[in-house]
Amino acid sequence: MDDATRTELEAAAFRALVHHLMVKRPDVQNIDLMNLGGFCRNCLSRWYQEAANARGIDMTKDQAREIVYGMPYADWVAQNQTAADDAKKAAFEVAFRENVGPRD
Repeated sequence: MDDATRTELEAAAFRALVHHLMVKRPDVQNIDLMNLGGFCRNCLSRWYQEAANARGIDMTKDQAREIVYGMPYADWVAQNQTAADDAKKAAFEVAFRENVGPRD
């Protein structure tokens, strides 16, 4: 497989993942994704931003989140996010530290 085709397939898979999370399963909470998979929608947007910045494209965290969430992040939170219990919050702290790094 040539590099251009591989890149196209990877981009299609990324778009399918974002569509799945945002359209088919907006009920799946970021905290659950992080606790089970070690990443969430915010991670996807951070990776997108980092890739853009590495290529000399200025992109803020909010701009990247809007690409991944399909709307401003605050709007998505208001529409979809539910409260997490203490056990999920504690598990999140561990998952975040192990997969993302220390919290600032």
